[in-house]
Amino acid sequence: MNGYLVPANAKKGTLILNLFRPFDLILFGTGVVISLIMLALVPTANTWLVILSCLPAGITGFLVVPIPNYHNVLVAIQSIINFYSERRKYVWKGWCFYEQFANEDKKRRQ
Repeated sequence: MNGYLVPANAKKGTLILNLFRPFDLILFGTGVVISLIMLALVPTANTWLVILSCLPAGITGFLVVPIPNYHNVLVAIQSIINFYSERRKYVWKGWCFYEQFANEDKKRRQ
């Protein structure tokens, strides 16, 4: 019937390499550039300074790793922070008590 069925993975077509948003690549690229600059400036004789210099690339790489049920670790962390920091609004319409009160009113009228 001339209907169009959207496939389940339609969002992946808008991503770079079907995995990354532009922000993810900018974030990871910034981490790698910072690490390379730090590696160029830090003396390589000290192992701990070399490890610390590689941390920006490692941390940003960890944040953009895809995980199930979320886009990546960064999106999962953002969802957790939003869940605990935003005010949750619970809408209650009272339909269960309305029926109870309506039945009581009918009994009183009879």
